[in-house]
Amino acid sequence: MAVYTLRRLIQMIPALLGIIVITFIISRVLPGDPAVMLAGEQATPETIENIRSSMGLDQPKYIQFFHYVVGLFQGDLGQAYHTGQSVASDFATRFPATIELALASLVIAILVAIPIGILAATRKESIVDHISRVFSLIGACMPIFWIGLLFIYIFYAKWGIAPAPMGRISGDINPPTNITGLYVIDSLMTGDFVALKSSLSHLVLPAICLSTGTMAIVARMMRSSMLEVIGQDFVRTARAKGLREGVVIYKHALINAFIPTLTVLGLQVGYLIGGAVITETIFTWPGVGSYVTDSILAADYAPIQAFTLVSALIYSFINLGVDLVYGLIDPRIRYE
Repeated sequence: MAVYTLRRLIQMIPALLGIIVITFIISRVLPGDPAVMLAGEQATPETIENIRSSMGLDQPKYIQFFHYVVGLFQGDLGQAYHTGQSVASDFATRFPATIELALASLVIAILVAIPIGILAATRKESIVDHISRVFSLIGACMPIFWIGLLFIYIFYAKWGIAPAPMGRISGDINPPTNITGLYVIDSLMTGDFVALKSSLSHLVLPAICLSTGTMAIVARMMRSSMLEVIGQDFVRTARAKGLREGVVIYKHALINAFIPTLTVLGLQVGYLIGGAVITETIFTWPGVGSYVTDSILAADYAPIQAFTLVSALIYSFINLGVDLVYGLIDPRIRYE
């Protein structure tokens, strides 16, 4: 196991180096001049040139890349010119909000999609199966921004049962004491149930919106895996022994069917982090996603590069964790 883990960590290095190079190149070919954006349209050419020089943009690209890589190895993610803060400082402030949103979306997707997939497989071609197919089709086809706007219109503007889509907590309620940065967890840990109620009410809609695509894919994957497993000999043998259907499905079939679904869940983490950019913008959620949107509009390179790199790191480590969990679920899997 240790050798396998070390080998996977070493294999991640070329991928991360490739991401560093690609994000640097892409950020430099984006339209817009950050020096002009920072100086303003009325600024003189001399002022713009001075700002460009102070940002290092007047240097050759390979020199800029060298300074960028050296900064990364020193833990420096760069300076966000549109906020006036270091990118690391902005990330430390905003990342807990994105993590909370992504985790809530993942939990919702698991709690909803896996039971739907199991029901659809065990009741193949029934009305339940047809409903789950329609549910998955809608979830996979509808873009996040459209679902978000629909939710806001129905639950906030029309019915008035959801809070205004602005922030993580109501403006007249103090945030809970900062322990983890996750408002729901911090509210529970400090017993602040007023903050808990408000933070949950603000979290539900964006979390469901972000989870719709993942729910659709996981539900179809779970159905497909279960159909394959329940047709195998060991399941027929379990039934022939007279075991109850619930024991056959949840004890024998589900564990074997869960491995492919676990792979999809790991892959979906990248989708959730990327989808957070759109969801946070729609719901004015103060996370890294809306921060990156503002950075793109301001042609601010450093936050865009840092977000891409951090997302790749998170995605890589989560997929490594998923691979390691395989052995715990199915002891037949060996890593050496």
